[in-house]
Amino acid sequence: MKIVVLNGSPKGDSSVTMQYVAFMQKKLPQHDFKIVNIAQRIKKIESDEQIFGEITGEIKSADGIIWAFPLYVFLVHSGYKRFIELITERAAGDIFQGKHAAILTTSIHFYDHTAHNYMHGICDDLNMKFYASYSAGMHDLFKEKERAKLLDFSQGFFESITRDAPAIKVYPALINQSQEYVPGTDLVPVKTHGRKVVVLTDSKEDNINLNRLIGRFGDLFSGQVEVYNLHSLDIKGSCLGCIRCGYDNTCVYSGKDEFIDFYNSKLKSADILVFAGAIHDRYLSSLWKTFFDRGFFNTHTPSFSGLQIAFLISGPLGQLPNLRQIMEAYTEWQQANLVGIVTDEHPNSAEIDGMLQEVAQRSIDYSNLRYVKPATFLGVGGTKVFRDDIWGPLRFPFRADHRFYKSNGIYDFPQKDYSSRMQNYFLGLLVKIPFIRKEIYGKLMITKMVEPFKKLVAKI
Repeated sequence: MKIVVLNGSPKGDSSVTMQYVAFMQKKLPQHDFKIVNIAQRIKKIESDEQIFGEITGEIKSADGIIWAFPLYVFLVHSGYKRFIELITERAAGDIFQGKHAAILTTSIHFYDHTAHNYMHGICDDLNMKFYASYSAGMHDLFKEKERAKLLDFSQGFFESITRDAPAIKVYPALINQSQEYVPGTDLVPVKTHGRKVVVLTDSKEDNINLNRLIGRFGDLFSGQVEVYNLHSLDIKGSCLGCIRCGYDNTCVYSGKDEFIDFYNSKLKSADILVFAGAIHDRYLSSLWKTFFDRGFFNTHTPSFSGLQIAFLISGPLGQLPNLRQIMEAYTEWQQANLVGIVTDEHPNSAEIDGMLQEVAQRSIDYSNLRYVKPATFLGVGGTKVFRDDIWGPLRFPFRADHRFYKSNGIYDFPQKDYSSRMQNYFLGLLVKIPFIRKEIYGKLMITKMVEPFKKLVAKI
């Protein structure tokens, strides 16, 4: 059968993901694999409709589609995202309808689930017969057990095509119920106390609600609010995945466009940073994705640490918990504070005004206090994934990360906690004695666990 592999790596055939596909090809030679480099050629695909037509022609004649890509900042690469937008813009969705689909990704498992959720949602939106997704660790191909697992997945997908298995849909179609937002005339100006407020957007003239959200939010501050539009910024291209930045955060685009200077001088210097965008399919626009991808010149180190961050969103965010989680996780991983997310979904404009007022007030209050709420699993878990891989297999290419992690105490491995190790050792010996074990795992465990906390509170 004919399998079209849509390659989402900007490195084309030289990507790690494509080596997993090469393994599948070698083990299953009875199938015809057609690899189409999407992210690497996105500018040509976008500018030349004939090339786009050739790609959709391959898809039309395919028995199955594999969406294969490396992860880029919680999602797919911006070039891949742009291709997905083109499917809608050029009314090519019917070509995908009924096609059997699967997802293959490579990563270090940093938010691979949000990328998979996004692509599964796209498959459901296109009425494809989605089979399953496979998240390969970057170096899994070197492990015999993992190669066998990938082969099982591949054969399962091809067998599902043979029996024309139906899709088990997970994501319902989005319904944009947003009504026109009309800001009120009453507002209570919030004193900025010298805090720098920056709003970054990709809004166009026809994004009426988004423009009004931005305008209203800016009017709420007594001081000046700086508003920048990504469309006005000279950005030559998206992240190339070249890892030039790994040694000292120097990007291959340095000096070639405005992005890095803008990021460092305008965004990092802000106290309050607001991202304003409209929903495009199940994410923001591909231009926004370019912004987040290009921010990778900071590699795996937080660049907005201590900032107050808010989002102004036009569109059905309430139906996209995956996108909300990406926003929350991004902020926590950045060691910033998420003040709030305001959307235009509420039918009552006065309620939206009230939420904007509250976010504006909180952003100043939190900034004055330098408050950053404690991280949840989204921030803690993500940081530990990076910590372990930067300490281990990624230390060589990402020297800048290693230096930062070492100097900022991110290498907080539990084996370095010698007091806990000694305590665990001796208590471990004690609980081997039956009558002591019975006593400890009875009332003693509960009372002794809380005892030091009570002593601490009593002293305060």
